[in-house]
Amino acid sequence: MTHTSVSPNGVDALLLDYNGVLGLQPSTGMWTRLADLAEWPDRHLPSFQEAFWAPRNAYDAGELSDLAYWAKVLGHHPGARWLRTLRAADTAMWTRTDPRVLDILYRARAAGLPLVLLSNAPAHLSDVLDATDWRRDLMSDALYSARLGRCKPDSAAYEHALAATGVADPGRVLFVDDREDNCRAAAELGLRALHYAGQPTDLEHQLLPALANSTRT
Repeated sequence: MTHTSVSPNGVDALLLDYNGVLGLQPSTGMWTRLADLAEWPDRHLPSFQEAFWAPRNAYDAGELSDLAYWAKVLGHHPGARWLRTLRAADTAMWTRTDPRVLDILYRARAAGLPLVLLSNAPAHLSDVLDATDWRRDLMSDALYSARLGRCKPDSAAYEHALAATGVADPGRVLFVDDREDNCRAAAELGLRALHYAGQPTDLEHQLLPALANSTRT
């Protein structure tokens, strides 16, 4: 279920997470392919995913290079060609978007509200996302953890993103994320937090009434 604290007074900007909101979660087949490319023992997906996620926060925060990250996942340094293959497959897992969500956001942008992306993402994925049509069309700015050196729910990440919206009052910025801890951290800073749980109709019902009541023209 999606929850929001939007008031009838509306909002002046939208601050959006990427993965789990705009971006679709990887399929089991994608995870299996990456594990195969990593030559994971016995193709044991749960242990591979555990190894994948353990150093991910540091990778997203820009503290680890591609090589250092994959060395931690694999337990040894991959060669240059193998590293490129792993990075390409990893990146491809996070670049599929939900067309239903994009349709809602295009309508939001047409209503005159600025949209700012705030994503936990490593450097290479950040560059790929910045090159997409939807990023150029929809987002007035995009902030990524690898460039900020901080991941959500670090308060500094939200402060940078709030500044990028150009809105002084955090209570007039709607933050949308699929993780409760990120929404909670945003709410603690005074932003309006909408917890998105994967249902575009919930997002539409909660978001568009707020846009209709916006003070922007």
